[in-house]
Amino acid sequence: MTAILSKEVRTPDNQPSTQDLERLFALVHPDPHSILGAHPTSRGTIVRAYRPDAEQIDLLVGERAPLRMTRREGTDLFEAVVERVQPGFPYRFDLWLKTGARLNLDDPYRFLPTLSDLDIYLFREQTLERPWTRLGANLREAQGVAGVSFAVWAPNARGISVVGDFNHWDGRLHMMRQMGLSGLWELFIPDLGPGQRYKFEIRSANDGYHLKADPYAKATEMPPASASVVYQSRYAFGDDHWIKARRSRDVLRSPLAIYEVHLGSWRRVPEDGYRPLTYREIAHALADYVDEMGFTHVEFLPVMEHPFAGSWGYQVTSYFAPTARYGTPDDFRYLVDYLHQRGIGVILDWVPAHFPKDEFSLGRFDGTALYEHMDPRQGEHPDWGTYIFNYGRDEVREFLISSALLWLGEYHADGLRVDAVASMLYLDYGKNPGQWVPNVHGGRENLDAVSLLRTLNQRAYGHDPGIMMIAEESTDWPAVSRPTYVGGLGFGLKWDMGWMHDTLEYFSKDPIHRRFHHRDLTFGLLYAYSENFILPLSHDEVVHGKRSMLSKMPGDRWQQFANLRALYAYMWARPGKKLLFMGGEFGQWNEWNHDHSLDWHLLNEPAHRQLQTLVRDLNRLYRAEPALWMADVEPAGFRWIDADDADDNVIAFIRSAPSGRKIICICNFSPVVRRNHRLGLPGPGYYAEILNTDSGFYGGSNVGNNGGVQAEAIPSHGSAHSAAFTLPPLAVLWLAAPG
Repeated sequence: MTAILSKEVRTPDNQPSTQDLERLFALVHPDPHSILGAHPTSRGTIVRAYRPDAEQIDLLVGERAPLRMTRREGTDLFEAVVERVQPGFPYRFDLWLKTGARLNLDDPYRFLPTLSDLDIYLFREQTLERPWTRLGANLREAQGVAGVSFAVWAPNARGISVVGDFNHWDGRLHMMRQMGLSGLWELFIPDLGPGQRYKFEIRSANDGYHLKADPYAKATEMPPASASVVYQSRYAFGDDHWIKARRSRDVLRSPLAIYEVHLGSWRRVPEDGYRPLTYREIAHALADYVDEMGFTHVEFLPVMEHPFAGSWGYQVTSYFAPTARYGTPDDFRYLVDYLHQRGIGVILDWVPAHFPKDEFSLGRFDGTALYEHMDPRQGEHPDWGTYIFNYGRDEVREFLISSALLWLGEYHADGLRVDAVASMLYLDYGKNPGQWVPNVHGGRENLDAVSLLRTLNQRAYGHDPGIMMIAEESTDWPAVSRPTYVGGLGFGLKWDMGWMHDTLEYFSKDPIHRRFHHRDLTFGLLYAYSENFILPLSHDEVVHGKRSMLSKMPGDRWQQFANLRALYAYMWARPGKKLLFMGGEFGQWNEWNHDHSLDWHLLNEPAHRQLQTLVRDLNRLYRAEPALWMADVEPAGFRWIDADDADDNVIAFIRSAPSGRKIICICNFSPVVRRNHRLGLPGPGYYAEILNTDSGFYGGSNVGNNGGVQAEAIPSHGSAHSAAFTLPPLAVLWLAAPG
């Protein structure tokens, strides 16, 4: 090792104080750049580097000979004075490490902040556009040098370092600077590129030490490992036609049939260790299947990174990164893009209601309750063992809203289904007296959460009016899917959890007892137009001992299939958009298991294959018949023919489109064939039978009406015309009205 020795450092001015040096060495200096890097003095420019891992450092300035840096006695602070240089001059270090390795690298402490005063102002005002491009890790050039700009919000930290493979996870080497009173910390590290693993090493006010993943990370390593990963998308979407058409689409007056999917268990690869499909593999297989089955959209259980697979994605630790389990962020972009190019929409589950307590994640991020409340009565879900976001804190609100906008914008999602909205709205959700704190008015409503949801929906629909914001809200909170300007929460759609509960309760009963539960079928129509509803048969209903859809049905094997066929045909005809969880379409017997593939082998059996065919035909008929979706949110789109025949387990109703097109739906939920069952009809003419779930084609007994009925001028059910029907057992008929 040879180098030209530096000139003696003769105690120049611009020297750090003893206190500053102590804070630097303790890794709690708020501005390490004020000591490290290049600083003008009366004798030239002094360059300092803190490298506890170095045996020797030479300073490289342009074409000059290497300048040996002097180690300050008793420290690992290296210094050299350079004469006759301009402010901001470029230089590099030639380091001999104590391990014997040699590095040639740029100095992070010679660069100006990559966060501008305007960025900081807009962040504090919560108006910074696309904040994930400023916070987190972002590839960029600074002063002509490529590297990574790191920024993190941690207002109560005493010191923060960026650590990763590039510095052997040594927090002494890349200390960040605090940006005034903003709570932001920043550091540009030159010569870094994509793929670097990193975390933030945070020292808290009580001298605690926290190694935290980046809240704004764009990628992560494979769980159970928990580091963030530097990432920059190179993907170019090809779905312009889809996005343009989406902007003008009226979702409420369009068909919407959603296939709910858990990516890790839809299909697995048995010949390769039974692994899940990757994002790119599932793109083609899923698009082919959904297209064949006729669904309009897929809805993915949360794809945001989560450490515990058993949470199904609902305990999120990275709100800006898709899980690495199935590939890279650009692989996930490919999945969305490919589905769009095949004419299939994509909805993502999104979880702002709570987050897990994993040590590396958001909880107690800077040693304090930063994203959550410190008081467990406000900041914890006792049932779930998770933290609750502090919705009243501006930076937390912006964090959540920005996450939503990233998935809608950067990933082209067509909508977000917001999980567990009820738990956000009620301060006492899942809590006993004494476990919660009333709001300022003494009530149980979480006013901060209400404000957040309204702002979220306003900004999401401002981004693109063609997207969908969907609430999973299980109570009777008013106006969930009504605009904010009339006092609503601003969602576009809401899951009808009451319908799901009541309907499954009814269908689980033996038909002989259903007469006593007839109200479960009809009650939902009393409130059907109070919200814009989706009718869900979701993942939550086929786990934890609730049994699969098919095994919920009573009776022998034939009756179970017949009951499920009838349930689906009734659901598809009833007002409201549709959602069905994967596996339900072919009648999986087993409960869903997130660690296993669906039981696709069941399609070798005729009954399962016929049920799948029925769901396919339901989707195709549904999409082709405007009467079944055009007036979903208008009372004029529905009229009862007979809502009161509890003894026969029969209901009948009319669905209408504004054009006048009408579909008649007749349901016989008993195992008895009802012959000469007279029902009123909206007018004269021939009513063609377009669906019969008892058809032998679907595995039924082939009871029916020979293709249709002729209306007679016999008054019935308040109509001047009627017909005598043969109602097949445990079956549903759809008939198209003449004209």
